[in-house]
Amino acid sequence: MNQLVTQRTVLDLVEEYEGKNAAMEQAVEDFEAAFKKLELSASVQGKFVEPVTRHRPYVSARDLRGNLLKSGWKAIYDRLQIDRIASAKDKKLFERTLQQPPELTFDNAKATFGDYLMRPRFHILRGLAEVFADLDPAFKSHSKVKIGVKGLPKRVIVYWGEYSGHGRDKFTDIANALAAYQGKPAIEYAELAEVDACRRAGKDCVFDGRLIAKVQSGAKEEYVPPHRGLTVRAFANGNAHVFFDKIALTDINKALAEFYGDVLPDVEEEDVQKRPGTAVSKDLQFYWSPKEVIDRALEAASIYNRDRYSTSDAPGHRVLEPSCGDGRIMDELRARGCRPFGIEYHAGRAAECRAKGHSVLTGNFLEQPAREDFDFVVMNPPFYGRHYVKHVRHALKFLKPGGTLVAILPATAHYDHQELEGQWTDLPVGSFSEVGTNVPTGILKIRKAAA
Repeated sequence: MNQLVTQRTVLDLVEEYEGKNAAMEQAVEDFEAAFKKLELSASVQGKFVEPVTRHRPYVSARDLRGNLLKSGWKAIYDRLQIDRIASAKDKKLFERTLQQPPELTFDNAKATFGDYLMRPRFHILRGLAEVFADLDPAFKSHSKVKIGVKGLPKRVIVYWGEYSGHGRDKFTDIANALAAYQGKPAIEYAELAEVDACRRAGKDCVFDGRLIAKVQSGAKEEYVPPHRGLTVRAFANGNAHVFFDKIALTDINKALAEFYGDVLPDVEEEDVQKRPGTAVSKDLQFYWSPKEVIDRALEAASIYNRDRYSTSDAPGHRVLEPSCGDGRIMDELRARGCRPFGIEYHAGRAAECRAKGHSVLTGNFLEQPAREDFDFVVMNPPFYGRHYVKHVRHALKFLKPGGTLVAILPATAHYDHQELEGQWTDLPVGSFSEVGTNVPTGILKIRKAAA
């Protein structure tokens, strides 16, 4: 429903632009006629004693069209709430585009703003997830953000020192992410000033819709902010605790649950450890790895492109990819001069890999006898339940002494289950969005002890 409403309102703006653009010459003529009428209203029989105005205004249809064009683009920018929901990188790109914008059509608006036009709610949810994922590991846990599950923290800590803007910026991000989700206006300067005033007075600052004294142009006014469900309690050491009331916490829970989705239906299933050790994951849980995720995984493993000018005849690294799917990771491994080998249960996907020239064994990885033949293991195992634990532990047996394993895993592997020890790195929020899931993910790196 949100998608249809957004498209219709943008079309309204484009239609308004087109109508005014087509009528620009007539608007200039009307202005000239109105000015002439003004001059005549200050004279009798057209007898001018002195100029009616200091300077006769000059208007150009070309200049007016230029202003109209930029105004139309800015109207769409504001209507889509780009300033509130877009990433900093995207906002800079849009701002450069708006300096010399193309002709304003719906197709051009769609090409410029892309997903922000077609899927505004997705970006509101993603923006909230990005803000809260940086505040506390609990917000990265798929288990804790399921709707109805208790466990999200009722408060977070930010540093709100006298001369530091860090806490102010963090609080602004929190308030605006919630406001975008709730359909409320962005936080105003008066609200931030109120936090500082409360901090100096040694009392809590509660944003529950009460009046705030607002100084503007030397005169005091009363400002009524929206109910944000936030309370800020500052301490002498510079720390400030931001508390969420029941409504705010529920909205955070719902927003994260909606964004992350429910692709791990049995993540907390108690009997997952009782299953046979080689059971195949339900529905195979196939989510191919996007290019950026693959690059990060290979960087974590320290697998780089071989220098094309190298005179070394040494063969490339032998790399195993269990559950290799359609071979996207192996494609990149081969491009970097490695010798990849894959194992894939799904016969169709295994055939896709072979069609691209890869060596692939069709079979259940967990049933394959282990031999220490590989320099690296790079894997994106099934996430279902805690199935990935068995895959990683079995994969370690294929590494040579001193070899490295890198696994792409759900964030719950690190923040909730902690059954695997190694070096953990969070992946950006929404790293698998193009694949159809927003579950928080990360990369686990394990080095096998040298002989």
